[in-house]
Amino acid sequence: MALERVAREGLVLLGCGKMGSALLAGWLAAGLPPGSVWVVEPHPTDWLKGAGVHLNATLPATPAVVVLAVKPQMMGAALPALQAMGNGQTLVVSIAAGTAIATFEAVFGDRTPIVRAMPNTPAMVGRGITGICANAHAGAEGLALARALMQAVGEVVELEGEHQIDAVTALSGGGPAYVFHMIEAMAAAGEALGLAPDVAMRLARVTVCGAGELARRSDEPASQLRINVTSPGGTTAEALKHLMDPETGLPPLMKRAVAAAAARGAELAK
Repeated sequence: MALERVAREGLVLLGCGKMGSALLAGWLAAGLPPGSVWVVEPHPTDWLKGAGVHLNATLPATPAVVVLAVKPQMMGAALPALQAMGNGQTLVVSIAAGTAIATFEAVFGDRTPIVRAMPNTPAMVGRGITGICANAHAGAEGLALARALMQAVGEVVELEGEHQIDAVTALSGGGPAYVFHMIEAMAAAGEALGLAPDVAMRLARVTVCGAGELARRSDEPASQLRINVTSPGGTTAEALKHLMDPETGLPPLMKRAVAAAAARGAELAK
């Protein structure tokens, strides 16, 4: 029902880089007609040029939704062209980190329905996860529309409020980078034990991808999946002594890293 409204009234996508392109591809795959989408992108890719959407054309006056997918530092220059859509029925959805709902209310008007969404880059392969929160004017209808849009590229969790968005940004927004770095670190450890670089990287990459898929499909918690791999007194148990050390292991390191990312997100929002 939500996407049917978008198909009737239109969607404006401001910015179509990697994340914007992932979202657009997901919407089109879900059946949203290209003719219902207007994209504003100064540097369109060949794929975008051939997608069948309205590209850098005159925008509809009252689309169902505007999705803001430009970088926070570009937001100030990009938003004025959309101000006239505020204080009405058009839902504004932002996927920009570090830009608060209050900032958008100041631009569009305080009666504008606004949703903040924080997706992550696995959206590019349909395996993203997005945290969403909204202002009072968005209500249940606005959240439902935002949820439908973001579900086109993965899973969606609804937050208690905007106060949790920095935690989502730090955990799942930046999380893929943490995992990619773990692949790098695992491969380097394999090289140190004498494996060829390409072999070590392939082993690390496929191991992480396979473990992630197993975790996704399994009903067991991650702790039990870890136990399933760990024979008492064996090689994995020996490695986990280091990784699970309460002072120097992965848990305290990850807490510090994610807390630092959340703190930086709060700074950017000021």
